[in-house]
Formats: sequence, C-alpha cells, structure tokens
Amino acid sequence: MERLLDIISRVPSFRGLPENQLTEIKDIAVDRRFNKGEIIFSDGDEGKGFYVVVEGLVKIFKVSAEGKEQILHIYGPGEPFGQVAVYAGWSYPASSQAIAKSHVLFFPRAAFVDLITRIPSLAMNMLAVLSMRLRAFTVQVENLSLKEVPGRLAGYLIYLVDEQKSENSVTLNISKGQLASLLGTIPETLSRIFARMTELGLIEVDARNIKLLDRDGLEELAELGRMDEGKN
Repeated sequence: MERLLDIISRVPSFRGLPENQLTEIKDIAVDRRFNKGEIIFSDGDEGKGFYVVVEGLVKIFKVSAEGKEQILHIYGPGEPFGQVAVYAGWSYPASSQAIAKSHVLFFPRAAFVDLITRIPSLAMNMLAVLSMRLRAFTVQVENLSLKEVPGRLAGYLIYLVDEQKSENSVTLNISKGQLASLLGTIPETLSRIFARMTELGLIEVDARNIKLLDRDGLEELAELGRMDEGKN
C-alpha cells in the first residue's frame, strides 16, 4: 500500500511542505473508510474538522424542503472538503456522501489549527485552495442562474477535458443522474440535450466516454449559455 506520507504530499493544501511538516500533518490524520452511499456528515452537523479524499468519490449536496437534491461539488482523490469547519468553527453548511467506496483522511479541527499557527506556509496553501474553490463556486452560481442547461453542460465538458488533460475526449466518473443534479436539471432533460448535441455534431457519446468533435462550437455554446434549436 502506498505510504500515507506520499499521499499527503500530493494534496494541494500540503504541496511543497518539507517532510518534517508533512509528518506532523500525517500524525494528526485519522483514517476513515466509507461504503458507497454512506453519509460522511450531514448539513448542520458540528464542524469537528475537514477531510481529504484518498480514493473514491464524494459529493457535497443540499436538499430542499421539497426533497430536491442539488449537488454542489464532487471531489476525487487528493481533494479536501469540509474546510469551513477549520476556519470558522461553524457547523457544516451542506451534506457529504460517498458515491463510490471511498477512503478519506479526517483532520480534527483543534489539532490542525495548532499546526496552522506554527506553520504559516500551511495556512497560505489552505487559503490558496479556498480561493480557487470560491472562484469555482462563483462560476457555478453564474452558470445556474444565467445559463440554460445546454450551456452548463458544454462548459462542464470543456472543464473535464482540461481537468483530465485530454485533447478531445472525456470520461464521466459520475452517473448521468448525478451529473444532472450537478448541473441543476433532471436526467430526462440532460439526455435530450446529449442527443441534440450529438445531432449537431458537437459530441459523440459512447456510454460514459464522450468525444468532443467541435471544441469551438462547444465553447460558443458555453459562452452563449443556450442552444439554437433551429440549427441543423
């Protein structure tokens, strides 16, 4: 099994720290494992610390009074979540659930705050990650409020190409139902949009593998936020 220290060294919040400081971080980490579907924490739970995904996938979500779920984020290996508990000492503002069998590390708030006070570079790394998350959340709010679903989907596919460092194809690591929730729509609508984008020659779909046939067209769609239904 890969050394825990090696895993921690690749987490963006801890990247670049010397081995002695990484060892201090490792020493406070608590190993936790969750089966697919298990809740890690619920909206309103006391924020006792934050987590980092080692293996698997974790979704962060809210549920409306009517029971509708909105996925806010999906995190994979190396990504932290629940950091608001460290800085603000508040309860968790959303729920988290393993959407695949997952291995995570838990960092208790009190012990981690003690490390931050002694290691300024750790605090700067954490702030950098939070700044990137804030930017991503701002884009998500803009997409949900100002763009129609086709524009959101086009933007997400372009984002995946860049994230997966692939020239023109991506692999969805979540179900289409989860993707629909992430984009603020329903699976039936998402399926229709996938079909329409295929008809227009923008993409080619093979199960969870999607080939981007017209990157310029997708970028235009992502920018405009809506699809011209009269286009053939």
